[in-house]
Amino acid sequence: MSGLVIAIDGPAASGKGTLARRLAERFGLRHLDTGLLYRATACVLLDEGLPLNDVEAATAAARGLSLVDFDEARLRSREMGEAASVVAAIPPVRAALVDLQRRFAACEKGAVLDGRDIGTVICPNARVKIYVTASPETRAQRRALELTARGEKTDYQSVLADVKKRDERDGSRSVAPLKPAADAIVLDTSDLDIEEAFRVAVEIVERAKR
Repeated sequence: MSGLVIAIDGPAASGKGTLARRLAERFGLRHLDTGLLYRATACVLLDEGLPLNDVEAATAAARGLSLVDFDEARLRSREMGEAASVVAAIPPVRAALVDLQRRFAACEKGAVLDGRDIGTVICPNARVKIYVTASPETRAQRRALELTARGEKTDYQSVLADVKKRDERDGSRSVAPLKPAADAIVLDTSDLDIEEAFRVAVEIVERAKR
């Protein structure tokens, strides 16, 4: 990877996606929200009426994905987030999507990727690795507000339960469990607004470029 690869990892609703998009714009790089790949895989299964733990069907769906024509509004729903966490725990699904993500990152100029295992598995040699996190309570509040703004009926307590369940599932899976890379810089956004978090993230990238 000769370009500037920025790996952004972190749990659900930590703010990593927003930071990744803004960093990509700031540094003129392409951006890939890798979580959408798992959401799109889950969406295929749900549309076909197949169980989310159907390994063969989930793997076939992952292999058939492209990086275009995603219905982001649907994929970012609460239902799809929960479903994505289930299929993401299937090792052959993760294996099927590794090459797709690495090809995206390997362009000459570089790229920004955000997800759960970018710095640890997908781009272990990325020049910049940031692990974005926040307390479960903060993340649940953010997610509840986001879902309400989209018109989805929700409540804080159920969203908090979902966040904690996803943290447990993502952190305990056998392949590529969610954790900071050994050389990642941890950015806790619990007490930061988006502008403050973005400023810190830009400083991290600028230091790495020197």
